[in-house]
Amino acid sequence: MSLRVAVQMDPLETINIDGDSSFALMLAAQTRGHSVMHYKVESLAYESGRLTAWAAPVTVKRVAGDHFTRDGHRRIDLVKDVDIVLMRQDPPFDLSYITATHLLERLEGQTLVVNDPASVRNAPEKIFVLDFAQYMPPTLIARRIEDVKDFHARHPGDLVMKPLHGNGGKAVVRIPADGSNLGALIELFDSAWVEPHMFQPFLSDISLGDKRIVLVDGEVAGAINRRPGEGEFRSNLAQGGYAEATALTTREEEICAALGPALKERGLVFVGIDVIGGQWLTEINVTSPTGIQSIDRFNGTDTPALIWEAIERRHAALPC
Repeated sequence: MSLRVAVQMDPLETINIDGDSSFALMLAAQTRGHSVMHYKVESLAYESGRLTAWAAPVTVKRVAGDHFTRDGHRRIDLVKDVDIVLMRQDPPFDLSYITATHLLERLEGQTLVVNDPASVRNAPEKIFVLDFAQYMPPTLIARRIEDVKDFHARHPGDLVMKPLHGNGGKAVVRIPADGSNLGALIELFDSAWVEPHMFQPFLSDISLGDKRIVLVDGEVAGAINRRPGEGEFRSNLAQGGYAEATALTTREEEICAALGPALKERGLVFVGIDVIGGQWLTEINVTSPTGIQSIDRFNGTDTPALIWEAIERRHAALPC
């Protein structure tokens, strides 16, 4: 069955076709006979029970510098003109992002939104993971420097400090064991973000890699291991890390088995989790997960096809 797919994402002009997961999903949708439209989140409009967007039909192709063609924009009704909405714009997970989830949630039971917008809103990467704290390193979420100093005293050594709603390894910093830059960093973070910040002991296991594991409808689809580049402790590919083929450890299989049912129940079809050193769960990425192109290159798999199979199953189960 051919489906009408609307992709809510950032401008197509700026994507990296060799790494962008949204591009891979759009390409796979076309291969399966689905039509694809693109719109930016700021074009959403709601009036009298009708949610619309300013969208354009697009065709994508794996040709660098000439990777898409686009027809004229028009206003589309996200119920009457669309079967599937892929919510794929990049964070920041701010009020704009949250508002979009509230609007898209009004499509429930009519148009399938992937990932489920209410679940995305209620499962920010560094908060949802707290539901599985038994697999995490010691973690503090706080803003007061007194709380951080107390945590540091109980977990001596270097700390890692992260923005609570950051992404891509941005603004992740390392605090030395003597805490010499702690006060300055908290002042800096407090001036940039109103929410608390996340603190964890620095894990030397990061040298073994930070594994991105993709789950599709709660089942493991594949993984890559990301190692830090020279002079870096962050292993994010966007921060100079590099990827390598990998297999799951027994601990990682246990983590995935624990997470899978919760992800499926919440309508989180495409999820990427991060595990350090084969044992420490650090994030559950649900907003705009990445990594499937790298996974498929290393493993010879077709993760976009698995995602579309899951989407098609869920769409077929919608009430007529």
